[in-house]
Amino acid sequence: MVFSSTIFLFGFLPISLLAYYLAPFKIRNLVLFLVSMFFYGFGEPTYIVVMLFSITVAYLTGFPIGKYRTSNPRRAKIWLVVSVALNLAMLLFFKYTNFFIENLSLIPPLSGVLSPIEGLELPIGISFYTFQIISYSIDLYRGSTDTQRSFVSFGAYVSLFPQLIAGPIVRYRDVDDQLMTREHSVDKFASGVSRFTVGFAKKILLGDSLAAVYAYLGTVYAVEPTTLTAWLMVLTYTLHIYFDFSGYSDMAIGLGRIFGFNFWENFNYPFISKSATEFWRRWHMSLGTWFRDYVYIPMGGNRVSKPKWFFNIFVVWFLTGFWHGADWTFIVWGLYFAIFLILEKLLYLKYLEKSKILSRVYLLVVVGISFVIFNATDIKEAISYIGGMFGAGGVPLVSTEFFYYLKSFGITLGIGLIGCTPIVKKTVEKIKGNAIGGKIIAVIEPISLIALLIVMTAYLVDGSFNPFLYFRF
Repeated sequence: MVFSSTIFLFGFLPISLLAYYLAPFKIRNLVLFLVSMFFYGFGEPTYIVVMLFSITVAYLTGFPIGKYRTSNPRRAKIWLVVSVALNLAMLLFFKYTNFFIENLSLIPPLSGVLSPIEGLELPIGISFYTFQIISYSIDLYRGSTDTQRSFVSFGAYVSLFPQLIAGPIVRYRDVDDQLMTREHSVDKFASGVSRFTVGFAKKILLGDSLAAVYAYLGTVYAVEPTTLTAWLMVLTYTLHIYFDFSGYSDMAIGLGRIFGFNFWENFNYPFISKSATEFWRRWHMSLGTWFRDYVYIPMGGNRVSKPKWFFNIFVVWFLTGFWHGADWTFIVWGLYFAIFLILEKLLYLKYLEKSKILSRVYLLVVVGISFVIFNATDIKEAISYIGGMFGAGGVPLVSTEFFYYLKSFGITLGIGLIGCTPIVKKTVEKIKGNAIGGKIIAVIEPISLIALLIVMTAYLVDGSFNPFLYFRF
C-alpha cells in the first residue's frame, strides 16, 4: 500500500484515524502497531515475519544492554553486537546476497559454481527500519535513552506506517517520550493535514509530471542525442527525484503530526546550496545525520590525522552509496561525493561560500552528474551519458527540435525550479505577516488544500501516477 493510492486515502487512513482517536490513550500504541502491521502486510505479507524478528531481537537484547551498560559495559557491548549483527545480517541477506554472488561468480574458480538465489526479493523499507532499530540499540548502550519495556510501544516505533517505507529515519531517542506522552490538538492535526497535502501535491503534480517529461526526453535522446537534450534530461530527473522523495517525506511528517508525533525535517531546500558539503546538510538529512552519529564520529570523524580522516570520509560515503542499493553504480555514486567533499574541504570550500552565482552553478553540475550515475543501469551507461553531456563521441550541441521540447516542457520545469527554492514559502510568510494578508491566507489556504486534494484524487482515479522512487531502497 502506498500513500498515493485511493485505497490508502479513502479506506485505510480514515479507518485508522477513527480507530486511533476512539481508543483510550493507553492503547493507542497498540492501535498504531496493528494498523502499521496491516499497512506493511498489505503489500508484503511474507516479510512481516522478517520485521517482527528484527523488532523482537532488538527489544529482547535491549534489556541486558540497559542493565549492564554501567555495571558491566563489556557484557552490555556483547549484547549490543548481537542486536546490531543480527539485524544487519537480515539486511545483508535480503539486499546484498545476490550482489555478492554475482560478483564472486566473475572470479574464474567460482564461475559456474555460484548462482543467484531465485525469488529472493527485497522487503520494502528494510533499509529504513533496520537503521531505526540499530539507533535504539546504540543509543541505549550509550545511555542516551532508557530501555523500552513495552513490546507494543517498541513495535509501534519501528513499524509506524507514516515513515515505515521510505523514511525519514526516525531515531528512537527523538521519539521515546512521544511514544508515552505525545500531545494531540486541533492545530497540530490541521498542520499535519496541510503538510500531507502539500507533499501529496509535490509527488503527484510535480514529481510524476517530471517523470513523464524525463521518460519522453529519454526516447528522444535515444534516437537523436544532443548535448543540450542530455542536460535537459539531467535537470528533469534531478527535479523529479527531489519532488518525489521530499514529497514522500512531507507526507510522512504530516501523517506523524496527525497521530501526535513530531518528526525531524528530511529536506531543507538542498538546491540553494553553494557546495556539495552544504547540499548533504540539506538533502536526506535523517540519513546523513545517522551516518555521522553512528559511523563517522565513532571512527574519529575529523579529529584524526588527515589520512585517517580521508579514510573515514570514504568509508562513510561507500556505505551511504551501498545503502541505497546493491549495485556498483550506487557505490560509485557515494565515492563520487566523497571525492568532492574532500576536495572542497582541502581546496576551495571557502571560495564557494563567498560566491553567489558560480558556487550554485558548480553545485548543480556536481549534483546533476551524480544523479546520472545514480540512475544509470550500469557504469558503462553512466560514462556514455556523461560523455554525451560534454559532446563526447561526436554528440552535437543542439538540434532544431530541442527548442520545441524546451518550449513544450518549459512551464513544468519552471514551476519545478521555483518550487525547489524557498521563494513560495517566504512569500506566503511575508503575506501572513501583514494583518490583512494573514486573513486572506486564512481563507485561501483551506480552499487551496481542498482543491489540491480533488485534483490529485482525479489523478489517482485516472491511474496516472508512479510509485515512490525510494521504495526500491
